[in-house]
Amino acid sequence: MRVAALCSYPASAASTRLRVLQHTDGLKLLGITVETMPFLDERTFSSLYVRSAWRTTVNGMLRATARRMMDVVTTHADVALVQREAMLFGPPLVEWLFARKHLPMILDLDDPTYISSPSPTYGVAGQALKWPSKTDWLIRHAALVTAGNDVILEYARSKGATARLVPTVVDTGRFMPCSPHTSPIPVFGWLGSHSTVPYLTSLFPVLEKMALDHHFRLVVVGAGKQIKAPRGVPLELRDWALETEVTDLQSFDIGLYPLTDDAWAQGKSALKAMQYMAVGVPFVASPVGALTSIGTPGVTHLLAQTSEQWQAALTALLVNRNQRRKMGLSGRQYVTTHYPLHSATAALAEALYAVAGVGCGRSCSSTL
Repeated sequence: MRVAALCSYPASAASTRLRVLQHTDGLKLLGITVETMPFLDERTFSSLYVRSAWRTTVNGMLRATARRMMDVVTTHADVALVQREAMLFGPPLVEWLFARKHLPMILDLDDPTYISSPSPTYGVAGQALKWPSKTDWLIRHAALVTAGNDVILEYARSKGATARLVPTVVDTGRFMPCSPHTSPIPVFGWLGSHSTVPYLTSLFPVLEKMALDHHFRLVVVGAGKQIKAPRGVPLELRDWALETEVTDLQSFDIGLYPLTDDAWAQGKSALKAMQYMAVGVPFVASPVGALTSIGTPGVTHLLAQTSEQWQAALTALLVNRNQRRKMGLSGRQYVTTHYPLHSATAALAEALYAVAGVGCGRSCSSTL
């Protein structure tokens, strides 16, 4: 089977990397060849959220649009796998054109993109260009929706779609624990992007209170350079890079995963929890969305909602190195047992075969 994977972003984006690229080798073993076709190239993606680089972004968008129109003409496949959307702006024209070629479409959603909100970089203008009703149209016209979590799964089904759960996982052969840390000053760590920085900074008042009585450092990866350090907290800002992603996570003693209890956060797929557990880092998280069902609170991680709960949970891990070690080991065991990469790959393969109208033969899981 040949699959045309129409992705919004290039390989440096987690959605493309974890929802498509990391499955391609396993899918090939199951008789499925995937051609990944990102809309944005790496250069345009790196400038996308830098408002001062708007000329580079506009030129990149024009080139991307021309490439995507050529994809419609030249692509020959059995199934179209649309990761979020085929283009980042405008109506679902490309998906409609592929449908005219009688190509069955799977829509893959790892975030609740059906929720419309102003762009953090371009405001309401960016929101309008995104064509807010696009995701609902895609859900209705997809032969199948693959959902990264139960919230998205239920939303797709509420719109009348056939939907299957394909969780967002990480390759535990790559995301692995390292040797125990020997530094006397523990590190609180967070890895994310500019769009999720407000979740992190909401925790700064708690960290400032803790700094009055405890010594620790804060390492922030991928947030850009526009963060002021919490008072009394040494802050290290690191750029995200694929080559250093795992070692950055391994450098944390305690992971931070704060979220606001809103509709967008409820639909997120808890990727950071998977990453923290895979590298054996205990973490504290908000009990929101998928985070209420991943891991075992008190064993693999701690949950906190109020400022007082956050301070208590972070302090408990900060002062007890042995608890951190045990919790990290439990997290690693949990994610390797419950969310192995081959299982998610098999689920995606079965969805692709179902849409193509043929079976996997044997169980895809047993084959992998």
